[in-house]
Amino acid sequence: MNKIIKWLKEKVSQTLESIAFFPAITALSFLLLSWLMLEFDYSDTGKELKAQLSWLRLKDASTARSIISTVAAGIISLTVFSFSMVMIVLNQAASQLSNRVLDKLIGNRFQQVVLGFYIGTIVYALFLLSTIRDVDSGIHVPAISTYFLILLTILDIFLFIYFLHYITQSVKYDTIIARIYDQTNKSLRHSCLYEVEPEKVNILPAGLQVMAPTSNIFQGFEEKSLLKLCEKENLVISFLYPTETFILKDTPLCCICNRQTIPKELLEKLQVAVNMHIGEDITTNYFYGFRQLTEVAVKALSPGINDPGTAIISLHALADLLAYRSQHFPEQNIKDAQGTVRIIIKARSFEEVFAACILPIWDYGKEDRLVQQAMKQVLGQLQQHTTAPVLHRLSQQVHEAIISNYV
Repeated sequence: MNKIIKWLKEKVSQTLESIAFFPAITALSFLLLSWLMLEFDYSDTGKELKAQLSWLRLKDASTARSIISTVAAGIISLTVFSFSMVMIVLNQAASQLSNRVLDKLIGNRFQQVVLGFYIGTIVYALFLLSTIRDVDSGIHVPAISTYFLILLTILDIFLFIYFLHYITQSVKYDTIIARIYDQTNKSLRHSCLYEVEPEKVNILPAGLQVMAPTSNIFQGFEEKSLLKLCEKENLVISFLYPTETFILKDTPLCCICNRQTIPKELLEKLQVAVNMHIGEDITTNYFYGFRQLTEVAVKALSPGINDPGTAIISLHALADLLAYRSQHFPEQNIKDAQGTVRIIIKARSFEEVFAACILPIWDYGKEDRLVQQAMKQVLGQLQQHTTAPVLHRLSQQVHEAIISNYV
């Protein structure tokens, strides 16, 4: 049962995050709107309004059909052109930056609003077209609904104009990097709340090892359900790997520190509470945002791209995030209501995060003078926030590289 519930949650989450979800809801809303407009059009109030306002009348059904058909064909063309531009942007971002940034563009809410509005207008027009009948009196032609369709078309045109501006701005590298930085910063501040590093509970993993149920990336766990299960069964669990670590099937994932045996049913519940799947999310794992910025910088420094300016923008974003991480720490011990430690998390230290993010950039860009100067400036400022030895070692390498350029 727990597996089914977890599967349903994953499917619901995938559906809500899909690019098609919001446009589908918008299209259904426009379908409902078209029905309401037709009901008003053919109501006594609508007929009376058309009788009083001569400009609201359409003399024959063929005129209404021509207007609606023209609008539907035009909006379909507008939709195809608009999202051909989106595909070009996605292709450019994947080739010049990293394919990991595609979710920032595909999942963009404004693009989904535009797509939904276009599709909704088409649905409205097609439904309206199917209701027109040849009658002698223009009062029975859905004139109000047709004029409302013209209003929607005008809005579509203005939306298209703004969309052109938006898509040209969103393709800029600094815009994409800023978007990744903002999401990572929010996730980092949500995860690292303590200005003093919490005391670590050192429990040796000598108990019962829980194996990974599948080969995949460890994405964390369902905290509420796992904590409730630990409290109910009096368990103390220590995870052996930090999040975003690839773990092979039947490899030790965590350790139940105070048990040597455990029922099979309870073991399955523990495995269900652990999230292991493909596809990572910055909102639940700030380190994924660090990695994205690093990959953008490394890709920009590759010989095929050779864009140190973009790499330096990513380096600056990473430096700001690292400055915060050096002085704020994540929770590593999750306690129950009685204050008993139930879940022990293996978190990445500042040194590990720094080495994973900054050192690859230096490896790729240490021969570039622009990167050398930017790295020297960044390291000098970071050393005012922390005295981590890794900073001092890299500063020496940067200094030696700069000196060698002038020898």
